[in-house]
Amino acid sequence: MNDPPPPVTVALRIPGTWSHPRELLERLPQGYELTPEILTLPGGSQIEFGAVPADEQFPEIFRTSLRRPATAEELATAANYSVNVLLRGPGGSVEAARTMLEAGAAIVKAGGAGVFNDNSGLSFGGELWLQMQEDGSTDAVSFAFVSIIRGQTEVWTMGFHVLGMRDILMKRADVEVGGYDIVEVIRYLASGQKPVDDGHIIADLEGPRFQCFAEDGEVRTVGSPMYNPFGRLRLVSMRDIAENN
Repeated sequence: MNDPPPPVTVALRIPGTWSHPRELLERLPQGYELTPEILTLPGGSQIEFGAVPADEQFPEIFRTSLRRPATAEELATAANYSVNVLLRGPGGSVEAARTMLEAGAAIVKAGGAGVFNDNSGLSFGGELWLQMQEDGSTDAVSFAFVSIIRGQTEVWTMGFHVLGMRDILMKRADVEVGGYDIVEVIRYLASGQKPVDDGHIIADLEGPRFQCFAEDGEVRTVGSPMYNPFGRLRLVSMRDIAENN
C-alpha cells in the first residue's frame, strides 16, 4: 500500500485596520460565516481563524516580501494596521490551495491590505490577491504560493508543498547562463499534465535537458510552515551528468 501523503498546513496573515471583530464580520462578502475560531466559505469549507494585535516588525516584513508592488492605499493600511487576521487550512493539492486563495480573498474584501503567505515568505497586495483568486488557474495558484529563491550558486523554489508537490532545485548557471527558465518548470509541474519525480528526464525542443533526483526537504525549514514534507527535486543538467561519467 502507498503511504498517505504527509499533512500540509497553509498559513496566511492578513493585516487590517479593523477596530472591532464586529467590523470585520459586517464587511465579509455575502455567503461567508465567521465565528471566533472558524471562517466558513460558501461551499462549506472551514478554515481556522484567529487574530493577533499589531507589532512593529510586520509592516516592514510585508513591504519587503511583496512579489509585485502594492498600491499606496494597501501599503498605508499595512503600515497602520491594528490586527493581523490568521488563516490556517489544509494544503497538499491545487484544489486546497484554491480554497485558501478564496479564504484570503474574503478577508481582503472585508478590508484586508493584502496577504502574507508563511509557507513561501511572499506577500501580495489585496488587488493582486483578488486577481489571482478570480483567475484560479494553476498558473495563478503557483504564483500565489510558490516563491523562487536565488542563492549564490543555486536557485530553488519554496512553497510547492501547498500544491502537494516537491520543490525544485537547480544550479544558478543553468538558469542564467544555460537559459533554462525555472518559471516554466514551475508552471509545467503545477499544471499536473505529467507527473515528474525521481529519475524522470525533462526535455525541451533541444532534447533532454535535465534528470530529476529526489531529496529530502530543506533541513533548515523543519518545524516551520516553509518545510516541504514531500521533499525536493534536484534538476541536474544532462551535460553535467555526461561529464561526470
